[in-house]
Amino acid sequence: MTLCVNIRKQLPQFTLKVSLSCLPGQLTAIVGPSGAGKSTLMRIIAGLERPDRGVVTLGDTVFVDTANDIFLPPQKRGLGLVFQDYPLFPHLSVRNNVGFATKDEQRIDELLDIFGVAHLADKRPGAVSGGERQRVAFCQALARNPVLLLLDEPFSALDVDTRRSLRCELRDLKNSLTVPILHVTHDLEEAAYLADQTIPLERGCLSENWLTRVAPGCSNDLSAFMPQP
Repeated sequence: MTLCVNIRKQLPQFTLKVSLSCLPGQLTAIVGPSGAGKSTLMRIIAGLERPDRGVVTLGDTVFVDTANDIFLPPQKRGLGLVFQDYPLFPHLSVRNNVGFATKDEQRIDELLDIFGVAHLADKRPGAVSGGERQRVAFCQALARNPVLLLLDEPFSALDVDTRRSLRCELRDLKNSLTVPILHVTHDLEEAAYLADQTIPLERGCLSENWLTRVAPGCSNDLSAFMPQP
């Protein structure tokens, strides 16, 4: 199912105006400076904020349609979300954190193996490293078999080596997923490595100029960084 977004929202300093689509099995990277509206866009898609105007659909499912007063709450959207601060339940073991999203024991074991944290199954989040917690967060997000995967700066709090390792794992994994993936990042190298299309935002709008300024080597060919037709 294809994700389609066409929204407007007035923010304190500018108006967020975004139109994009993301095909199943594709990863779309949203890049731009701090305060460009990237996380607000993700929150609107997730149902954590409402746009002033617009439509968000996934296939035939309407998440938001302001003209018809439709707003599907977050818990009914069937999303998987991974943020930079690994929001795990501190009182539950790694296995039970993943199991919170599914009762399928085989699926839990499969995900723990894929992300290399099976040996930590009985530990609590506070007893493992940041990189390991983020791997568990990915397991938890995928355990619910999401219809859409939203990643908001999932690697930004990690050390360089762990970030590179998780990037590789995500790149391998995305080839086996059949859902759209949206990934917010400040890192253009990361976007180029992971994304099928990259959308640069500046002050709430698509900005080829920002990308040209920060990545001058791409100024003659922005096709790798822009939405594909």
